Amino acid sequence: MPFELGRLAPDGADAFFKQTEREALKTFYAFSVIWHERSYDIAATDGGAIVGAARIRVAASLAHVERIVVLPERRREGIGRALLADAADLANYYNCHKMTTLVPHRGDAQRFFEACGYKEEAVLPQHTFKLDEAVLRLFLL
Repeated sequence: MPFELGRLAPDGADAFFKQTEREALKTFYAFSVIWHERSYDIAATDGGAIVGAARIRVAASLAHVERIVVLPERRREGIGRALLADAADLANYYNCHKMTTLVPHRGDAQRFFEACGYKEEAVLPQHTFKLDEAVLRLFLL
């Protein structure tokens, strides 16, 4: 059967993925999966201004820290640690069994996450910008 390949606009395949998702996940994981995915933003504010923020994505009983940023002049005040703790509370609410993140291997971010209880799970060689990335995890339950 002939077919053609083409590039779509961003989100151009959303309807197709939504229609085929359940059966595709069932085949991929070899059991029925109900996949709810959502991102949540958490902010630390001072006088109404954001001084730090984190974004986590919750899906399939996992929470992934996609971003965490604290203003440089406000670092080392416990803001980042508080954001991660609140993210863990949110992940627990959604019955996530672990949180993960991806950071440059052996960099400041890895040291920060490890100080917050995360452990190195894997290293992805030359993953982003041809740099090694560490997959870190924190078990919640």
